[in-house]
Amino acid sequence: MAQGRRRLPKWKIARESIRSGELLQEEDSMLRWAVIFLVIALIAGLLGFTGIATAAAGIAKFLFYLFLIVCIVLFIAGFMLAKRM
Repeated sequence: MAQGRRRLPKWKIARESIRSGELLQEEDSMLRWAVIFLVIALIAGLLGFTGIATAAAGIAKFLFYLFLIVCIVLFIAGFMLAKRM
């Protein structure tokens, strides 16, 4: 072990990972895709491509709700993990 560096316990590493946002990276990606499909739906709707707009809006809605559910589950898991420490 290098001088001046100390080894952190696993629970501190987990807490630092949560703070740095590493665990939330996947949810940000899903939200980004939901926004992309929403923009596609809006542009397609303005141009009159109603079939494409409907499909893109449906995908955006599904991804948004999926993101919301995953976010709530991780939020609750974070509270439960914090109580154990």
